[in-house]
Amino acid sequence: MGMAMKQVADKDMVENALGGGDEYDALAIPPYCEFDASHELWPHVYKSICEVYDPEIPVNIFELGLIYKFAFTKMDNGDYDVYVQMSLTSPGCPVAQEMPGMVQSALFPIDRVGAVDVEIVWDPTWDPSFMAETAKLQLNMFT
Repeated sequence: MGMAMKQVADKDMVENALGGGDEYDALAIPPYCEFDASHELWPHVYKSICEVYDPEIPVNIFELGLIYKFAFTKMDNGDYDVYVQMSLTSPGCPVAQEMPGMVQSALFPIDRVGAVDVEIVWDPTWDPSFMAETAKLQLNMFT
């Protein structure tokens, strides 16, 4: 996505260094992402979005801090439409056209998810300070 980032540790190495799942999970939340962690679909959305990777960066897009907001709208049938606001590491990102589809493909299979609307925004401009601590550890980038 326009930035050369080299992985120095994988998720398992970082999780082991931090002493397990709960500590890792707490540090895997990016500082500027809005979401309702108490929403019934959040655990499934979180798990699915963490499987989406930019092909050029070996960290998932959630921990990279590319996701700015998740919003859920309950529909009459009890399903939820999901709105995702996200950015990319740079406007010249080679996967810019593909990323919304990658996010939709990850979330559509979740039970009770209806429509998935992904909006790419450039304000605020993403920078490495948006990354979760776990991403910084994996990429050896401390801001």
